[in-house]
Amino acid sequence: MSKKTVACTFALLGLAASLGLAQAEGTAPIKVESGTYKVEPGHTQVVFSLLHFGFTHYSGLFSDVSGTLTLNSAHPAASKLEVSIPVSSVQTTSDKLTAELKEADWFDAAKYPAATFVSTQVTPDGKGGATITGNFTLHGVTKPITLQAHYVGSGVNPMDKAYTVGFQATGVIKRSDYGVKTYVPMVGDDVALTIAGAFEKQK
Repeated sequence: MSKKTVACTFALLGLAASLGLAQAEGTAPIKVESGTYKVEPGHTQVVFSLLHFGFTHYSGLFSDVSGTLTLNSAHPAASKLEVSIPVSSVQTTSDKLTAELKEADWFDAAKYPAATFVSTQVTPDGKGGATITGNFTLHGVTKPITLQAHYVGSGVNPMDKAYTVGFQATGVIKRSDYGVKTYVPMVGDDVALTIAGAFEKQK
């Protein structure tokens, strides 16, 4: 179930493109350099949360994301994003559950090793955010998804000297739409996603 969250992570990347030209209400336009960016995997995370037996909202995350963002600050709607998330990167606070999520009853990481997202539309809201839509593939199923993205910041990373742009995105998916139905509805079908995406400009 958490795997879907992974997919959402890709959508978040798409948000980056649109945010590049976003303008926060009452402020100067956000200035982000146009160009080709690659996902910076060390600081990109896809966090998922779903209701567990009606008692708690249980969370986990995916990491090791890869992908490319073509950012057009002058015309953000022309920006493009393609992302891949390894299903086997799923992590929870339970070693037993983490291992179980990779097995055939859940994400079946051996058969479906990656979740992918390819953006189809970026719509800036003029207030520092954007709606990102795209095709998300998980567990062998491809469906459109929508994320709400927000620009966080950009500039030269003082550690590696790379020009970096960062975004935050949120969305909700149904894991059963992708054939991940174990324990539904006892364990929630709706999966809330929170994605932190970092991208480094390529020279």
